[in-house]
Amino acid sequence: MLPLSKSIFKAYDIRGVIGSTLDGGIARKIGHAFGLAALAKGEKSVVIGRDGRLSGPELASRLAEGLQSAGVDVIDLGVVATPMVYYATHVLPTRSGIMVTGSHNPPNYNGFKMVLAGEAIYGDAITGLYDTILAHDGEGAVTPGGYSTHDIAPAYLERIIGDVRLARPMKIAVDCGNGVAGAFAPQLFRGMGCEVIELFCEVDGTFPNHHPDPAHPENLQDLIRCLRETDAEIGIAFDGDGDRLGVVTKDGQIIYPDRQMMLFAQDVLTRHPGAEILFDVKCTRHLAPWIAKHGGKPLMWKTGHSLVKAKLRETGAPLGGEMSGHIFFKDRWYGFDDGLYSGARLIELLTRMQFPSVVLNALPQSDSTPELHLHLGEGENVELMDKLRANATFPGSDQTITIDGLRVEYPDGFGLARSSNTTPVIVMRFEAESPEALRRIQGEFRRVIVAAKPDATLPF
Repeated sequence: MLPLSKSIFKAYDIRGVIGSTLDGGIARKIGHAFGLAALAKGEKSVVIGRDGRLSGPELASRLAEGLQSAGVDVIDLGVVATPMVYYATHVLPTRSGIMVTGSHNPPNYNGFKMVLAGEAIYGDAITGLYDTILAHDGEGAVTPGGYSTHDIAPAYLERIIGDVRLARPMKIAVDCGNGVAGAFAPQLFRGMGCEVIELFCEVDGTFPNHHPDPAHPENLQDLIRCLRETDAEIGIAFDGDGDRLGVVTKDGQIIYPDRQMMLFAQDVLTRHPGAEILFDVKCTRHLAPWIAKHGGKPLMWKTGHSLVKAKLRETGAPLGGEMSGHIFFKDRWYGFDDGLYSGARLIELLTRMQFPSVVLNALPQSDSTPELHLHLGEGENVELMDKLRANATFPGSDQTITIDGLRVEYPDGFGLARSSNTTPVIVMRFEAESPEALRRIQGEFRRVIVAAKPDATLPF
């Protein structure tokens, strides 16, 4: 039995290393604590599911035991994508759910994404589970909860296929990276009317081909090669638990999520003129003017899928998105992040175009960096950001946005530094109209970071 470590209780979910910080015993404790939280909200049952990781069956089984010991009924969906658990909380007689998933982390990781009484929990609500576990006296409910299974896939797939209308047939390549989306994506897109070339759609928790994370170009090379060698028109990829989407054009260009958002916003605003469209601080500076040009109100917000979901509920916005690939449709859908549904909506739009790749490649873009990470000691990232906010100056900048770290806007680009909510890292991203401007903006950030922490090893 492993000791409970507070380190696994992250900002948006619970995540640990199997056999080191997470095992079945801890899963049971988490289940019990979540069960008590659900009962306190008037919830009598909780839906659970798991991805394709090798540690999933034991963790899900022990999680169910914990929930039942608190007096909560468990509805077990079995092996599903994360959005299928979210969907279940909208259509089954419960608004609470837990997905056992390590998302895009290495095979030896696993964890839990949670919805409590209709809301994705984060921050204090997650650390509150840790406090509940510490305070627990070992007593279970007088009457344990029941256990049942449910196959959600037919209703989920039918709901999407019934919503999406293709203007013409399309041949696509789908790379699931041996993640759990592989169990559902080929059937979904064929059901919509696509011809599908499958890449790594066999669910395998060892991820033998490449890592299931489309945010990184090295994981999209097989898809790029497939598009070059076949007559598929477009390529889409999913992360390990199916809540994020990657997109590749016929000529091998990667369409990152902030540019995907342009296409989605343009479409959604035809039905919701004047609506707010949410996006996180890491997104391109071209997105806000694009949203405004198409009759929407751009709203930049903090990074984090739970934070964007909460803001979506607060504002009533019909669409939100993050640079990481989480896209949230409230238009025709439920407002949760769903890579499979986002992929379906993308294909729907692309079938209206004669040359989809040309349209995607023409979306505005600039020279930019991927996410860059400044690795620090535990707690140093928060300390360094506090120093930068207090002391850093950026001559020649137009404005500094402080909703999540520091995003410094210049006439010809921007630089971002923000503290990761899950690891002791400062996340940075830069975009500019030319390589020279990019180097200049990076130089400004280098100057202020080294002034605050002379021994910092910068990733640029």
